[in-house]
Amino acid sequence: MTSSTPIPAVSRWRSFADSRAMASNPVKVLTNYNEALGDTFRFYLGGIKEAIVTIDPSVIQHVLKTNAENYRKSEIQVKRMGHFLGKGLLTTEGEAWKTQRRLIQKGFDRKQLDALSIIMQDSLTDSLQEFDEQIRRGPVDIYPQLMRITFAMVARSLFGARLKTEDIDLVSHTICTVQEFIVRQTLQPYLNPWFSISGELRKHEEMRAGADAILMEYIKRRRNEPPGSDLLQTLMDARYTDGEGMNDDLILSESMQLLVAGHETSSNALSWMLFLLSSRPDCLDRVRQEFDDVLGGAPLGHADVPKFVLATQVIQEALRLYPPFWMVDREAIADDRVGDVVIPAGSMVIVHVYGAHHAPKHWADPETFDTDRFVKGSEKLRTPFTYLPFGGGPRGCIGNHYAMLQILMIMSDLLRRYNFQIVPGQTVEARPMVILRPKHGIRMTFTSTLANAC
Repeated sequence: MTSSTPIPAVSRWRSFADSRAMASNPVKVLTNYNEALGDTFRFYLGGIKEAIVTIDPSVIQHVLKTNAENYRKSEIQVKRMGHFLGKGLLTTEGEAWKTQRRLIQKGFDRKQLDALSIIMQDSLTDSLQEFDEQIRRGPVDIYPQLMRITFAMVARSLFGARLKTEDIDLVSHTICTVQEFIVRQTLQPYLNPWFSISGELRKHEEMRAGADAILMEYIKRRRNEPPGSDLLQTLMDARYTDGEGMNDDLILSESMQLLVAGHETSSNALSWMLFLLSSRPDCLDRVRQEFDDVLGGAPLGHADVPKFVLATQVIQEALRLYPPFWMVDREAIADDRVGDVVIPAGSMVIVHVYGAHHAPKHWADPETFDTDRFVKGSEKLRTPFTYLPFGGGPRGCIGNHYAMLQILMIMSDLLRRYNFQIVPGQTVEARPMVILRPKHGIRMTFTSTLANAC
């Protein structure tokens, strides 16, 4: 490759010294280096794994879209996540990935989302009964509450109404616990030998096996039941070019990965949205009015999604400020170059999504909640690949339309049923795990809008 000016680099020793801070808050560490070194720099995860970190939209576009064929998912997803979640859409590459994506995409087309809307609304109705019981006891941390609501909705979208609440809770707890362990394995790789010796790895493997057994029972039972209208039916009906379908193990892997990808993104976005709207009663009132104008007293269906202009802007701005996936990682297959940035084969590229969403050169007053950034037509004025809430390129999120439907559906019920306010005196900040979670939770008080109107 031709010579070029080397990009700024953080030494291996400095990177190792930062490993504890990275485990605590990688966004803060990487943002500080972006501010000090520029849009693209070299770093060593845990002082071991070399990575190129970037918020440069031209580099991001090249890696995720223009030359996407040269980049595969990194060890974080293929090895670490694959170890716990199996071989599925999130953890495969090449032709196998293309085939699986083509088959699973059918589960998120317009016809299927119309059918899923009924399952989703029924699940939400059940979940809000439990939510009502919780808020009557006093303030609640909205993050775990919304996690339960979204996980139940995704689980029932996958497995239908027959999925039991206790099974939903066990699988949800397993996924959250395993995700936290994967983050520790990734950001502190020097601890991995200890994880094996101490039994930590085995403990998490056993948790995963227990959750797998529960879901496999539903899959095997479905083989002998009438067809349903859920995503499990889509996976079972899918056929390869030779006419064969997926075996149960592959269906299990794909189901588990859809559960992982499909629930926490939405609960995370909703948590931050409620937090943001609690300080903007003017915006909250206008969003409520939009829901009333569009829906009246009817439930929200997939066909209603394009009608929500302001609510969609609120979602988009919340996803900019608090992107669920704060980073995207890729690994170069062959030597590559983008402008002056040389990317050797085997290099890990970290797209620092949070940093891109908060870059002052692309967003005026980037820390301010401003829905006007997303008025219709604004995307034409925005630099491409500076906004990546669902990733970008051919491996962008397959379920983004489901996620928008889910968020709007839950939002429409919560905003119209309840008044809410933040509990004073708490510290609200983000903690980047696999997902950008609220570190200490977000405690809120809810009261019925109907009760206040009487």
